Amino acid sequence: MNGASREALAAARERLDALTDSTSVDAGSLAEELASVTALLHREVSLRRVLTDPAQAGEAKAELARRLLGSQVSGPAADLVAGLVRSRWSQSRDLVDALEALADVADLTGAQKAGALDDVEDELFRFGRIVSSSNELRAALTNRNAPVSSKSELLRGLLGGRANVATERLVTRLVTAPRGRSLESGLESLSKLAAERRDRMVAVVTSAVPLSDRQKQRLGEALAKLYGRRMHLNLDVDPSVVGGIRVQVGDEVINGSLADRLEDASRRLAS
Repeated sequence: MNGASREALAAARERLDALTDSTSVDAGSLAEELASVTALLHREVSLRRVLTDPAQAGEAKAELARRLLGSQVSGPAADLVAGLVRSRWSQSRDLVDALEALADVADLTGAQKAGALDDVEDELFRFGRIVSSSNELRAALTNRNAPVSSKSELLRGLLGGRANVATERLVTRLVTAPRGRSLESGLESLSKLAAERRDRMVAVVTSAVPLSDRQKQRLGEALAKLYGRRMHLNLDVDPSVVGGIRVQVGDEVINGSLADRLEDASRRLAS
């Protein structure tokens, strides 16, 4: 997003945070309602254009949205949508992208309030690794000709009762309504959103053998000092990483042995 759309989304995120701070608002239910509105506006292109038309008064668009949604969503969800359509958008598609992002943030907020955000982060990462290791599974989940019901049933078999309910909802929405996103990029975006809930960055750490608790602690501390942010480590084991580890933080990839990287981190901090 650019310009006006980015500002509109930032304002909506603040309103969402204020709403979910209230104990009377169920963040998970709110996420599902926002997802349903996302699907509606993705499908109804003409309506989306009307609601983002800069020539129309913001309050008039907000009232139209409230009338259309009627009793289909709760008051908090309707308030969020009304706030969104009052804002200015660089392009009409950005409104749908914003609603999708808010639905994801609401689910992650619910997990955080329940003390399960760490679990959701780890489950998203592990699910991504499972998909990347199975061409057959990836093909089944990304097949455009497969019915949504079949994909949902497959995900229920994979995640139902094994993962947090927020993880299951997030992954199901991504798979059944990708809206142009690849499965891999969508999972990466969700992981970043989860990390942002606690103002943390994500480091994907691949090692030849599992790291000890002490090694994980030292690596996390060194990376946090290097990047100036708290760091969440997503851990993976790959025997082909001979003699060391591979760390990816955003677009930056660090290769080398654990001892060498920690020693280098110490030297850089001291200089």
